[in-house]
Amino acid sequence: MTPDRVAALCAERDLLLETCHSLTDRQWATPSRAEGWSVQDMVAHMGAGCRAIFTVDALKILRSNDIEKSNDMLVDQRRRRTPAQVLGEYERWSRRLIRLARVVDAGPLARIRLPLAELGRFPVNLVLCSAMTFDHYTHLRHDIAPALGLPPPPSEANTVAVVLEWMLAVLANQLKAAVHPWLEAPLRINLTGPGGGSWTVQPDGAVTTQPGAAAAEITASALEFPEWSTRRVDWRQRDVTVSGDTGYGERFLDAVNIV
Repeated sequence: MTPDRVAALCAERDLLLETCHSLTDRQWATPSRAEGWSVQDMVAHMGAGCRAIFTVDALKILRSNDIEKSNDMLVDQRRRRTPAQVLGEYERWSRRLIRLARVVDAGPLARIRLPLAELGRFPVNLVLCSAMTFDHYTHLRHDIAPALGLPPPPSEANTVAVVLEWMLAVLANQLKAAVHPWLEAPLRINLTGPGGGSWTVQPDGAVTTQPGAAAAEITASALEFPEWSTRRVDWRQRDVTVSGDTGYGERFLDAVNIV
């Protein structure tokens, strides 16, 4: 079943706005869990990302060979702004992004593939909806909330499914682009809980939902996957188990670093 991508993005926008509208000036200035970025910088990043879709900045990001550096530059441009200005930009442009996403996700443009910096090529609807949902989801739960001592907001199954859709698409591109001579047999990734599922990683880097024999099986929580697969924590610090050829599975886990 295909997840509702626009609904997921709307839900994450609502959660971020709910959090931001309650922040004090001191909380806005608090260092986030992303090195070098405050909570305000994190929201500025998301606002800049939404606005970029409608400006020439989109071309800079799409053609970049270092998406992290491009993101840093956009945040640097906003460092003199007040929290109200940063939040205003985010609120205004995220609303416009959702309007665009509704049109694109339901229409013939959805499957057109676009390059996204060094991450590879993706259908337009994944870039507009799934990538932006992933950005909101991970930054709010793993960079902003813990920095402020706040509990992470709830994670709806549909949202988690959209986040995983994007992450596994990026993982497939990363595996195809890199040379991993040791990746010589299929692996199975089982992500349990709301929004989870099972995927097979092929030796050529393809990631599919097709079942089949696998040299190793990795089982983990769908809710924890975004944290350790982006290297915010080591996978060994979370509930991750490997069966079958454990050495092979662990080598794969050590190589995973989804941007």
